[in-house]
Amino acid sequence: MTGGPARTSSLMDDLLGLLRIRIKRGVNLAVRDINSSDPYVVIKMGKQKLKTRVINKDVNPEWNEDLTLSVTDSNLTVLLTVYDHDMFSKDDKMGDAEFEIKPYIQALRMHLDGLPSGTIVSTVQPCRRNCLAEESRITWVDGKLVQDLVLRLRHVECGEVEAQLQWIDLPGSKGL
Repeated sequence: MTGGPARTSSLMDDLLGLLRIRIKRGVNLAVRDINSSDPYVVIKMGKQKLKTRVINKDVNPEWNEDLTLSVTDSNLTVLLTVYDHDMFSKDDKMGDAEFEIKPYIQALRMHLDGLPSGTIVSTVQPCRRNCLAEESRITWVDGKLVQDLVLRLRHVECGEVEAQLQWIDLPGSKGL
């Protein structure tokens, strides 16, 4: 036994991997300016916070933007909030939605391989406890698992956001 100091745990020791959230588009978002909105999306998980670009004057914006979060705890939820960008005042909230990453992580932990592309591995049903607008499918596509989400925004009169989850394994991390 060496008498040296104990090695402090690094982020890599706790890191399961990276969750890439593709924010695809917004559908029928709320109008917050005169006749449109300038929406962008903020996602938060734990202490991490990322945002998409602003799309001007569009209540059906197509972001198709990837936001990547480090995952150390599969029990955390992701909070997605849509805002209307305002030049001269505080940005208005246009609703939010929360979703669990646990069903997706559980599917990843099955360590599937070689499935035909398009195979549905698992589904998550909409219910009162989640913000899903329709059944969410975890699907094997081109050698990787993806989860498609259609999220109904809360605390707002209308609007949905479509997103897709993908996983990135990091060499040197704890992994799944």
